[in-house]
Amino acid sequence: KGDDDLAIADYSQAIRLDPNFALAYFGRGTTYFIKRDNDLAIADYNQSIRLDPNVAAVYFGRGAIYAGKREYDKAIADYNQVIRLTPNFAEAYIDRGAAYHSKGEYDRAIADFNQAIRLDPNNAAAYSNRGAAYTYKRDYDRAIADCNQAIRLNPNYAVAYNNRGTAYTYKRDYVRAIADLNQAIRLNPDYVAAYYNRGRAYYNKEDYALARADFEKALSLDPNNANAQEWLERLRSEGH
Repeated sequence: KGDDDLAIADYSQAIRLDPNFALAYFGRGTTYFIKRDNDLAIADYNQSIRLDPNVAAVYFGRGAIYAGKREYDKAIADYNQVIRLTPNFAEAYIDRGAAYHSKGEYDRAIADFNQAIRLDPNNAAAYSNRGAAYTYKRDYDRAIADCNQAIRLNPNYAVAYNNRGTAYTYKRDYVRAIADLNQAIRLNPDYVAAYYNRGRAYYNKEDYALARADFEKALSLDPNNANAQEWLERLRSEGH
């Protein structure tokens, strides 16, 4: 925290000395982003863009904030600018694809993940994200194949195990699903989605006590998790 505050003070001094120093606004905005002061970060990114509209990293940072705020159209607009300025930047396609996925536009998401893989064939996140999109399109075998590749590329990638476990759940292969979700949790013990997804797999196996424990754990980590709350209420209403 202290280093961040010092950095902000330094950037602020640079801006006082030169109010048109676009990169100082970008630097201060990024430091606010790290501190999760998102409104201040966006204000600084906006000013940086006004002063110099051709720096891809500023749009990329602002897009990440908008995605975190679930303002996906704004995020996509920023990622469009990143891609216009740096068309070979795989991460921009991955993040735009993730925003499309969050909007339920799975074909557009897959197209972006395809492009990311063309640009960076060893990018585990691109395969894992594409796998998740295939799951939502009910193409479970493709989803599992993509997650397999993500895990080959990065055996410690918890998200890929979570995504593969979700695909196995939809295939009703609950034993494999739970094994994958166990591994996701071993790699990231605070992984809310993995507890929630494992809870669903246990529920489908009729292991209601274990399902309840996982939904309660998800809710303890994220008290505003409406999905976990809904499943706990379902268990209660069914007498489990």
